[in-house]
Amino acid sequence: MHVQLRHVLDQELAALNDNILKLSSMVDEAILLAMQALYQRDINLAQQVVQGDEQVNLLRYEIEEECFRILATQQPAATDLRTVIAATHLAVELERIGDHAAGIARLVERVDDEEPFDSFHKLPKMTDRSREMVQTAVEAFIKRDVELAKKLFQRDEKLDKHYNKVYRETIAEMQDDDYIRRGTFLLWVGHNLERIGDRATNIAERVIFMQTGRFVENAVVIQPLA
Repeated sequence: MHVQLRHVLDQELAALNDNILKLSSMVDEAILLAMQALYQRDINLAQQVVQGDEQVNLLRYEIEEECFRILATQQPAATDLRTVIAATHLAVELERIGDHAAGIARLVERVDDEEPFDSFHKLPKMTDRSREMVQTAVEAFIKRDVELAKKLFQRDEKLDKHYNKVYRETIAEMQDDDYIRRGTFLLWVGHNLERIGDRATNIAERVIFMQTGRFVENAVVIQPLA
């Protein structure tokens, strides 16, 4: 009987992984398309990203419901229990990453009448880094790879430095009154990309907890209260 229960739990955890991967793919595409819509000032594509966010939300809730069902019916223990709990957090973080992508997409209509953005060249590298961080974080969860998760902390520092550089340069350029509005849009996009990196780091922290039972924040172990 125990072997049968283990088999059922393994199947349900595998299905959970599949949905996490599906949600990750959806938000990655949302980031990519939102930035493409911004560069091309493609309002239709931007609206597609915003509308697609509803499907992201629905899948997030589906994953959470599945996690609660597993907890109630399978009563997992130890690493299995932490895995299910981690999956609920991943679903939330990925859904919020989708929100950041939708936030970028919603800017497209507002920048449609603006002068060309000569400073858009600052964003592609940030975009690539943030997307790579999300992909790596989810891979670490699927593979249960603590060392891979730890790499996210250094990558987040690089992304933060990149955003800070963009911020300083943009603020300096906003001394030109004609650039203030465009500069504000640029900073908002950069902020969303930086926050995506933060969310990927949150996922990495959950992966480490899932495998070790230790809470960490930016690679620092958080000691439990006595």
